[in-house]
Amino acid sequence: MRLRFEERNGTLKLTYPRGMPKRTVLDWAVSQKAWVERQLQAVLPPEPFVPGAVIPVGDDKVELEWWKSGPRTPTFTAEKLVAGGPAEGFAGRIERFLKRHALELLSSETAEFAALAGVTVASVAVGDASTRWGSCSSSRRIRYSWRLVFAPSEARRFVVAHEVAHLAHLNHGPEFKALEHRLYGGDVASARALLRRIGPRLRRLGRVA
Repeated sequence: MRLRFEERNGTLKLTYPRGMPKRTVLDWAVSQKAWVERQLQAVLPPEPFVPGAVIPVGDDKVELEWWKSGPRTPTFTAEKLVAGGPAEGFAGRIERFLKRHALELLSSETAEFAALAGVTVASVAVGDASTRWGSCSSSRRIRYSWRLVFAPSEARRFVVAHEVAHLAHLNHGPEFKALEHRLYGGDVASARALLRRIGPRLRRLGRVA
């Protein structure tokens, strides 16, 4: 039996072996009250996209800035991400810009690793999955969380190497791990641990509740 707290939507997910009596499962879940309370206490507030906020974009720290008379389309200016237009639409414009940036960046890195692996990619897309940073289907379609745009390059590129390796091996066997390591060219375990550590914050960025 397993309980998982999903910070994104504040829900608990309970999984258990097929056929186990529900009363047994529920009694066990109730016994985990102290653990649940610790998870709730550890939840940090969301970090909305507001003028003056500083967010990570790759390896950089970027300040969000609103110019009332500036163009609506956000632009990078030094270490700032600047957008104009009506103040009430500021957060939406920033998020759309970051999603486009994420798709461009992840598409480029996917193509880079696919060339190294000698494999082809049918398509690359971004979404906002609550528990997965990337996925690869048997139809050779790769989908990433757009929130990888906030991750340091070492963590982001690890995810790309992982998904591209799945284009050759749809499993986690020795051949997959060897290809993943070759593509990434660094410490896979360290990158995975980094992503696990920073993941909760990446999922809070841009949220208002």
